Amino acid sequence: MACQQSRYHSFSSASRLQPRPSGVTIDESFLTEDKSTQNRKLLQKRRTLTGQFSMGGHLSPWPTYTSGQTILQNRKPCSDDYQKRVGNCQQHPFRTAKPRYLEELENYLRKELLLLDLGTDSTQELRLQPYREIFEFFIEDFKTYKPLLSSIKNAYEGMLAHQREKIRALEPLKAKLVTVNEDCNERILAMKAEEKHEISLLKKEKMNLLKIIDKKNEEKISLQSEVTKLRKNLAEEYLHYLSERDARKILIADLNELRYQREDISLAQSPGIWGEDPVKLTLALKMTRQDLTRTQMELNTMKANFGDVVPRRDFEMQEKTNKDLQEQLDTLRASYEEVRKEHEILMQLHMSTLKERDQFFSELQEIQRTSTPRPDWTKCKDVVAGGPERWQMLAEGKNSDQLVDVLLEEIGSGLLREKDFFPGLGYGEAIPAFLRFDGLVENKKPSKKDVVNLLKDAWKERLAEEQKETFPDFFFNFLEHRFGPSDAMAWAYTIFENIKIFHSNEVMSQFYAVLMGKWSENVYVTQKETVAQLLKEMTNADSQNEGLLTMEQFNTVLKSTFPLKTEEQIQELMEAGGWHPSSSNADLLNYRSLFMEDEEGQSEPFVQKLWEQYMDEKDEYLQQLKQELGIELHEEVTLPKLRGALMTIDPSLDKQTVNTYVSQAFQLPESEMPEEGDEKEEGMVEILQTALERLQVIDIRRVGPREPEPAS
Repeated sequence: MACQQSRYHSFSSASRLQPRPSGVTIDESFLTEDKSTQNRKLLQKRRTLTGQFSMGGHLSPWPTYTSGQTILQNRKPCSDDYQKRVGNCQQHPFRTAKPRYLEELENYLRKELLLLDLGTDSTQELRLQPYREIFEFFIEDFKTYKPLLSSIKNAYEGMLAHQREKIRALEPLKAKLVTVNEDCNERILAMKAEEKHEISLLKKEKMNLLKIIDKKNEEKISLQSEVTKLRKNLAEEYLHYLSERDARKILIADLNELRYQREDISLAQSPGIWGEDPVKLTLALKMTRQDLTRTQMELNTMKANFGDVVPRRDFEMQEKTNKDLQEQLDTLRASYEEVRKEHEILMQLHMSTLKERDQFFSELQEIQRTSTPRPDWTKCKDVVAGGPERWQMLAEGKNSDQLVDVLLEEIGSGLLREKDFFPGLGYGEAIPAFLRFDGLVENKKPSKKDVVNLLKDAWKERLAEEQKETFPDFFFNFLEHRFGPSDAMAWAYTIFENIKIFHSNEVMSQFYAVLMGKWSENVYVTQKETVAQLLKEMTNADSQNEGLLTMEQFNTVLKSTFPLKTEEQIQELMEAGGWHPSSSNADLLNYRSLFMEDEEGQSEPFVQKLWEQYMDEKDEYLQQLKQELGIELHEEVTLPKLRGALMTIDPSLDKQTVNTYVSQAFQLPESEMPEEGDEKEEGMVEILQTALERLQVIDIRRVGPREPEPAS
């Protein structure tokens, strides 16, 4: 009866297990409700479920009801009867099905878990909810085991609550652990940075030591070559003396042979020889021959034993020579150590001199700021590297402004050599495209000659073919092609810092002006073409092709090449080329030397004077333009008025050149320039100072002479 009641409760409970609709999610507040509320909800859920899965109110005893059927009788495994039973069992296997209540519980649990997995906020606590409900069904349906099952459930719930409390208590420790981890990471990064710096210092020290080792190896190789040479000389001397010894022995043997022959002849011619006893003479001859044989054997033995022995005199001489060379080597080593120590002392003095130079520079700035008298430039001779002689060479023929540039170049070059890295300027719009970088950039520290050669190569590549890109973009692409993308930015910063400092260097200053947009490329190109044309004219005038011209020929070539220059300007060029008023016109001039450059790209005074006259002529041309306009710098000028002023001061200008000048002044493309007399042309205005500054950038010069003003 109890069994039937238990079956009835099981199937009735199974009939009430219905899965939650797919759109419903589990309320997390269920986990925090008390036990009475949970029981009330479970009872309500059980009452709402129907009994559609009930099978007559009987609970299946699966799998116990099959035990009686699965137990076979005790039969021998090998008997026929046993095999028949086994065969029947294989043909008709026992079909044991699960109880309906168990299947419904499993289906309910599976559907609840699937719903939790589909939810967006399913957690481990929520995944336990279906299991709690199944366990509650067991507790409510099996009354006999309800106290035990309730105690088990309470024990697990208490343990879970205890673990949750522990987790809440450990949350601050977790946050503290994260903070400690971040601090440790920062310390590790700082240590790595220090180690990286130490590694870089050690690498530099390693390179210095390698250089010292190379020097020592070179000295060792030179000493070894000296020793090899001495050995070779010793072998030659030894062979010489050996040949002399052999020749001497042969000569002695020949002399002995001649003496023996002479004695024999004298004995034969002696009248008393015939009176001797022949037997005695024969015996004496026999004994003499025996002595000769014994002597010959001894001589051969001596030759065999001492044939390769060096004479003592030669040995002592070579030993003395070797000793002298060893003393010379020791002396040279001592001298090298002294020179090395002196070099270290000089390096220390150099560093102290650098510090003094910086101190003097700061004092100089302070003096210039606080005082107005003319500076005493002789003070700089003790500051500039090279002493008074070098300062005298640098200051020769320069005014105060130029001397300031020279001094700044010397100081700036020293500071530039001391820098290992340049700080990046960032990616701002005001920063040139080839300098846009954030971080530290390595200073390549090239020599002044290397920078000049690199700039010359850049100009050659720029002028070799037509370049459509801007000059700064071409410059950076040239560095990428020459040094690779990884080092292009470092070379860009290095070259920029060098050309920014050396204003007195012609190549660097011109390249810096073009790179920063102060001049257009046409200024540089036109100047180079002018110099090349002048050299060509002088070469044509040199009919003998000797590289020499008379002063009269030189004057004629200058006037024909520069017809717009005044007599005073022609005389300045001739004086820069080496002509003096006291010189005769028949004196010869090596005109090719006027166009030569030194290793740092500096031109001769003749080419420099051409450049100075070009800049003066441009300034004078723009000043005449301003005077022709008759307005102040801050006032506006219209496009037709500027066009008319250009045609007035230079009537030989063609229309294309005028349009080029006007488009530069008003920053308009030539294709968009309005035609002369157009109404649109009258509406275009620009500040005069801005227009003149823009014209200063391009290659603007006089094309023909200005018409003389009519006499009043």
